[in-house]
Amino acid sequence: MSADVEAGAPVAPEAQRCGYVALIGAPNAGKSTLVNALVGAKVSIVTHKVQTTRAVVRGIVMAGDAQVILVDTPGIFAPRRRLDRAMVRTAWMHAADADRVCLLLDARRGIDEANAAILEELTLVRLPKTLVLTKIDLVEPPRLLALTKKANEATVFGDTFMLSALNGDGVADLSRHLAASVPKGPWLYPADQISDVPMRQLAAEITREQLTLRLHDELPYSATVETETWKGLRDGSARIEQAIFVEREGQKKIVLGEKGRTVRAISMAAREEIAKMVGAPVHLFLFVKVRPRWTDDPERYREMGLDYLR
Repeated sequence: MSADVEAGAPVAPEAQRCGYVALIGAPNAGKSTLVNALVGAKVSIVTHKVQTTRAVVRGIVMAGDAQVILVDTPGIFAPRRRLDRAMVRTAWMHAADADRVCLLLDARRGIDEANAAILEELTLVRLPKTLVLTKIDLVEPPRLLALTKKANEATVFGDTFMLSALNGDGVADLSRHLAASVPKGPWLYPADQISDVPMRQLAAEITREQLTLRLHDELPYSATVETETWKGLRDGSARIEQAIFVEREGQKKIVLGEKGRTVRAISMAAREEIAKMVGAPVHLFLFVKVRPRWTDDPERYREMGLDYLR
């Protein structure tokens, strides 16, 4: 948040700027990590598992007179399942609807087959484009320059930024650039709002993050979490009940763990993260349930903001 906004000094409506910036890229390119770094708070979950981001997450950045609405999209790859196709389609739809598109390239991966396909498709998007090379702390400078040249030969970018969202290098420069690039217009959100994701949904995502981190290899891609109840208590704390849905009984046993140890560990870690987010103590109760073939249920897609593709 900018110093002006923090100090409470209002920005005149005629001076305000506001716009949408879509972040696209292959899975694990660093989109969610960058969104969190730019916003200055956790609004998008991060794991090493590909396709962690399913629904579109919007993070709101205040920078001087500008409000930048970052659209964190699902990773783009060659889809095989219905859920995959829905997420990839959603990513491209939001790229086309934004005011600017940022393509994130993992500098370690370079332009592999997946990124080459994204660059080719991106030539059809008639919007200002910014190239963002991520994880530059893991790559030697000469390789970064060669990668920048190759990417710009494939698609025309107006600007190129190199950064490491993990240690903060280059993040402030990109933030200033995006703030200056969005069009003039009134802010769409209050100055103190950091995301448009409902608290119940964000809490469910935090639990899914912990679930994924602890069961990266054992747990199938199709596990999901939903917040079923959220009740504020008299002492200011919150009682939250969430359901972890898997598709088979065998998967339920994996999530529960021996004598319930795994699900308790997930609950403790998620509770700490959610309490930080809401700024109050949290009593979190997790229930593991079997929901066969939930990835074929149109209602689940609507809840995630995805189109159900037949």
